[in-house]
Amino acid sequence: MSLKIKQDHARFRDIVRGRIKRNLKKYIQKGEMVGKKGKDFITIPVPTIDIPHFRFGERSQGGVGQGDGDAGDPLSPADGQAGSGQAGRGEGQHLLEVDVSLEELADILGEELELPRIVPKGKDRIIATRLRYTGISPSGPESLRHFKRTYKQALRRQIASGSYNPRRPVIVPVREDRRYRTWKQVPLPETNAVVIYMMDVSGSMGDEQKEIVRIESFWIDTWLRKHYKGLEARYIIHDAVAREVDRETFFHTRESGGTMISSAYKLAVDLIESEYAPTAWNIYPFHFSDGDNWSADDTRLCVDILQTRILPAVNLFCYGQVESPYGSGQFVKDLKESIGARENVALSEIADKDAIYPSIKTFLGSGR
Repeated sequence: MSLKIKQDHARFRDIVRGRIKRNLKKYIQKGEMVGKKGKDFITIPVPTIDIPHFRFGERSQGGVGQGDGDAGDPLSPADGQAGSGQAGRGEGQHLLEVDVSLEELADILGEELELPRIVPKGKDRIIATRLRYTGISPSGPESLRHFKRTYKQALRRQIASGSYNPRRPVIVPVREDRRYRTWKQVPLPETNAVVIYMMDVSGSMGDEQKEIVRIESFWIDTWLRKHYKGLEARYIIHDAVAREVDRETFFHTRESGGTMISSAYKLAVDLIESEYAPTAWNIYPFHFSDGDNWSADDTRLCVDILQTRILPAVNLFCYGQVESPYGSGQFVKDLKESIGARENVALSEIADKDAIYPSIKTFLGSGR
């Protein structure tokens, strides 16, 4: 029975997985996530999956095959039809909320967008340690006492001494019977990564543009967390001046000043050079803007900072230009001309929510 239940559950999970894959583009476009559940799971509404259940017929009609009628006649009156009259009893569309782990969601994203696996750098730079139990010893702390081995040792001793009574099998370990686990520290190489999100919060970046950034950053985080044990996220907002903020402030701040993109790049460089050594960290700066910079001189400064200080230090630099009715959109053109051919540069123009799906593929499709 237990095996049958496991098989049915696995079959149901396969159905759910297939439904999520078919509707993944819709989930990405609309941000159709009910909300995170803890740190490792997210709840997704999956429509049109019927949970098996019993349905009882009308009591007045008797059992199956009883009563008057011809083949093809409905077995019960139709309920829930549109129109005037009393409230119907019919069922509406059901949304089944399923919990999906972020790792499984990343797998689905990778399969659907055909994303290559990321090959981290600096594997031998960050070393963590973990304990591995390697044997048994007659001495050690009580917290590591091995109950089964202690019991067996006491049983052997009582049998050998002739004090064991099979009619009254009482085993009483003495001090010499106690056995303890032994352990050693094992070096465990890990790869850590940091994502530096930068966003223009000037007056031309409205709520719709910020929602696009929020949705895209969720999927970026999900994919990167699958490949890195430790993933940190830092958030920088800028208009004419840049400052580091928390995630909540990042997505809900709106300023009215001008835009000087170089201020964000300078702050990102400061973070990298002070806290994230490129030899040990996998670094992913993502910048989102409507492409309206203060001046051509500041754009040239941005390009210089990218070429000399950011690109040599990072795995991948990504710029997403979110279309705004107030932005000029010139910045992405300047980046294409200056650094667009670099291997660790990904540039994307995001016209609306429908463009989030291909934009994610553009950003994550290099496998860097």
